[in-house]
Amino acid sequence: MKIIENLDHIRNEISVAEKRFNRLDSSVCLLAVSKTRSVDEIMVAVSEGQRHFGENYCQEAVEKIDAIDDHDLIWHFIGPIQSNKTRQIASHFDWVHTIDRIKIARRLNELRPESLAPLNICVQINISGEDSKAGIKLDDADNFITELEQFKRLKIRGLMSLPAPTSNFNEQRIPFSILKQKLQELSISRPDLDTLSIGTTQDMTAAIAEGATIVRIGTALFGPRDVTKQSN
Repeated sequence: MKIIENLDHIRNEISVAEKRFNRLDSSVCLLAVSKTRSVDEIMVAVSEGQRHFGENYCQEAVEKIDAIDDHDLIWHFIGPIQSNKTRQIASHFDWVHTIDRIKIARRLNELRPESLAPLNICVQINISGEDSKAGIKLDDADNFITELEQFKRLKIRGLMSLPAPTSNFNEQRIPFSILKQKLQELSISRPDLDTLSIGTTQDMTAAIAEGATIVRIGTALFGPRDVTKQSN
């Protein structure tokens, strides 16, 4: 089956990149981006030991999480967050990668069930300064994280970013290198900050070269997606 072949190929690519850039074995987590994908497609990856899945659309994701009902799986919300979706996100997900507003963080903190562990979060950085993308400015990260630290039902893990696309490997590395340096600076006084969620199908190797701990891979794993299936 193509998904199994793709998964084996991606895992091998990650392993090769880890060795090439002197990363520890298994130091990079493969996050399978499963937005618009069916439960059956996800279960193929699960059958091959994939445990981390990323979703962009809340309602679609919640339906799949409830249908699969596997507590060994780790669900990451990686899309923009609407205020009216915070209750579902807070109660269904283990990670949120797209925190860039205190208002949303406050709601997630208030709505995170006490029966669950604190919600792991990453601060989204708009590293390329693109108007079309969410995220805070890199220079605002320290103050923003300081403000987030009041929320005890959230566990701040690190930074996430989606730089402007380029096909040049060396150019891909530049924003990732800047993010790595910022995470290192932040983690001096905050040792729990251990996560750099960077890299997609197009720039995964460059991200691993610059310290990615999570790479978000969708198309290369599941194939081209059907955009008509997008939902909230």
